[in-house]
Amino acid sequence: MHFPRLDVDQIKIRPIEKGGSDRKFYRIHCGADPAAAGLILVKYNLEREENRHYVQIAQFFRKHGIRVPEIYFHDPAEGLIWIEDLGERDLYSYRHESWLVRRAFYESALDEIVKLHSLPESVCVEMKEHLPAEFNAALYRWEQKYFFQNCLGRCFKVSESKRKELAALPALREVAKHLASLPRVLVHRDFQSQNIIIQNGQAHLIDFQGMRPGLPHYDLASLLYDPYVDLTEAERAELIAYYRGRQLENGITVDGDFDLKLRLCAMQRLMQALGAYGFLGLVKGHKHFLEHIPNALRSLRAAAANIDNLQPLASFLAGV
Repeated sequence: MHFPRLDVDQIKIRPIEKGGSDRKFYRIHCGADPAAAGLILVKYNLEREENRHYVQIAQFFRKHGIRVPEIYFHDPAEGLIWIEDLGERDLYSYRHESWLVRRAFYESALDEIVKLHSLPESVCVEMKEHLPAEFNAALYRWEQKYFFQNCLGRCFKVSESKRKELAALPALREVAKHLASLPRVLVHRDFQSQNIIIQNGQAHLIDFQGMRPGLPHYDLASLLYDPYVDLTEAERAELIAYYRGRQLENGITVDGDFDLKLRLCAMQRLMQALGAYGFLGLVKGHKHFLEHIPNALRSLRAAAANIDNLQPLASFLAGV
């Protein structure tokens, strides 16, 4: 109905089985050539508020030169979105390539996220009504508790009393309070390798419906401490230097607390990811998420060990 020029007899539809989203994705090819460009059909849950904002956020990104799929048609009554098919090669799919190859793709991804982080507040105001709640102390605390309940509780069967003891550490509350006190920009919120599509050597962002005001360090930590991909400390250092250089080009001075903020955000992000893996793997039945827990837990141990007054948590995680 909406694409009358397509040859109905040539259409092939197959589901895309990926991620833990409650949305359903279908790849639609419109010709005999399997390599020909097609469409992605997204069917989303009308009850989840953030799903309704995907289209407005995509249009906002494109307006400001951030590469995302083009929206062809949106049917809000049915919860259907027809979008551009950017292909199947995400950043994650290049994880076994040489660093020389991967670095260019990572830098392209950072180019896109810097565009988002550099938008002035006056521009961001127009999106407020389409965004979930900003990162505040309550959201940071929720991420921490999500980890204790769904990772330590469900996956490692840690007792409720021990989980409550760890969750009550004053240092965790201080981290949440400190991060919430810092100036915010718009952040992707799930900026990791499977949400970055590489097309013609350039990065395109997807799965951005969770965008909200937060700290740029959170997006950077999501990419650099991505449990799906192993990055060496040297590779992380190169990407941090590249990101800081791009920020300086945009007139944004990176202060001396950058490394501390990145460490704190890495801890928060890893707690959120580990909580999600436990929930999606054991409650929702997506068992493949459980495979990434050891990698994420290693990174969380290292992050906690380098944060003041979090030694009790780091020591406990060392024995998990």
